[in-house]
Order: sequence, then structure tokens, then C-alpha cells
Amino acid sequence: MRNMDVTTLRSFVAVAQNGGVTRAAGFLNLTQSAVSMQIKRLEEMLGIALFDRTGRRIQLTPAGEQMLTYARRMVDLNDEVITRLTDHSHEGEIVLGVPHDVVYPVIPRVLKRFNCEYPRVKVQLIASYTDHLKAAYAQGKVDLTLTTEYGLDEGGQTLAEVPLRWIGAPDGTAYRTRPLRFASGRRCRFRPVAIRLLDEMGLPWELAVDSESDRTIEATVAADLAVGAMLEGTEPPHLAPLPAGCGLPDLGTQLINLYVSDTGPLTRELGEMIRQGYAAPERATERVAIRAV
Repeated sequence: MRNMDVTTLRSFVAVAQNGGVTRAAGFLNLTQSAVSMQIKRLEEMLGIALFDRTGRRIQLTPAGEQMLTYARRMVDLNDEVITRLTDHSHEGEIVLGVPHDVVYPVIPRVLKRFNCEYPRVKVQLIASYTDHLKAAYAQGKVDLTLTTEYGLDEGGQTLAEVPLRWIGAPDGTAYRTRPLRFASGRRCRFRPVAIRLLDEMGLPWELAVDSESDRTIEATVAADLAVGAMLEGTEPPHLAPLPAGCGLPDLGTQLINLYVSDTGPLTRELGEMIRQGYAAPERATERVAIRAV
């Protein structure tokens, strides 16, 4: 009698879901060699090839695609049994990445709800820049992450689309100065876009401040010494969006995306709660607290 090991099946699902051993190993907290050995052992036991390794990126064979359906069901059933029949059903940790100012207002509500339903699961919240969070997600250091981006990568889901706006001091005149004084953080994803559009428009500009501090940027703009760029509805009370006819180029829109790894049912459940949080009707009456990250 041959019996399939759930740990091996979990590794197979992770590799198939994430497109490679390296990222799967990070999610599973295993070495690449350990994951590779488990996949090899599973293929030898079944007597079939589960992955096509001839290309630059491994892909499932037809038999592997069929096996993935069974493996997911078996892993989920295993986790369901453990969850419902043991005293340690909800122990564990999930790492959630969120760009600094996308935290409010949705994430606190989601974390409160998740904690009520799974009080023994620790959710580690990492607030950082989108580029850092995407790199951590790719390395398996983050289980799921929100991002602010112009596009959507494979495996992600767009939750909202928000216009990017020029902002300045209320009743300020800094937007009329030439060269235009522009304030933006060093790692702000909106910075190169705004600069490119200004250049395409032929409008002279200069950096008013070089800092990684959002507070420094806000203070400079609030003093009417420069203009900045933020997502619509995210500007603090001491700043205001510039009118459409201010003479500056249209900055377009920004996507709020969600990426969820296949590291277990609880990770998927937290991802679903985040989706519901962004889709909640009451969100339409709230300020979308997102800063340029």
C-alpha cells in the first residue's frame, strides 16, 4: 500500500502555485533542496512527471494539473481536520504587508474581525513601500500584501482604482512658480511618473526637498514652498488637491492590488476579508487613506 505524505503534497501545491521551488521554499520555510527532494519523491512514487522542466520556468504537465486538484483538496481537508478537532486549531502566524498609508481605514477593521474569528493566529503587519513589499512577497517572507501600482502582476487582484492628484497648500500659489518646485520622497513610486509627465509637457521643474520622510514632504507643501502628488482623498486637512485647470499634467490613476500566496486556508481567509473590506458599502463614505508609496 502506498500512502501520500501531506507535507509532500503541500510542497507540490506550493511549487505549482508559485511557479518554482525558490519561492515555494520561502513560503514553506524549507530549503530549496528539501522541497526539490519532496517533489522528486512524489513523482517517483506515482511513476509520473508532475512538472515540465524543459523551459526557463517549470510548468505542470497534464498529469500534474490533474494531481494539483487532488493535492489541494487533500491539504485543505488535512488542515480542516486539524483546525476543528484540536485545541491548537488556530495557532500560527500570517505576515501581512501593507504600504504605509493604505493601512487606514480598511486594515484595522479587517484585523479586528480576523482576530475575533481566529484569536490564536498572530498576524504580523509590515508597513513599508510597495517595492519592498513585493520583493518580500516574491521571496516568501510575506504571505499576502497590498500594493499601490499602475499595473497588475500575475496572481494579483485589483481592489480599487484611485486618481493620482497634484496637491498643494490650501489657496497656495506654488503651482504657478517656474521652475515648478516639486516635493516627493526618494522611494515614492509616484515621483518618476510625475517627473516624466512634467518633462513630456516641457514644464521646467526642480526638487524642493530630498527626503524619505512623509512629514517633511507634507510640511514643505503645506508651507506653499512646493507641490506634491497623492492619491485622491488621501491628503491631510492641511493640504488640498489642485484644480484640474492648474496647468499641470494629468497624473492618471493608481491601482490598489492584493497578492495572496497559497500558504493555507487561513491566509486565503484573511485575503478574502480584505477583499470584502474594500468592497464594503460603508467604504464609499470614508476617506481612502492612501499616500504616495
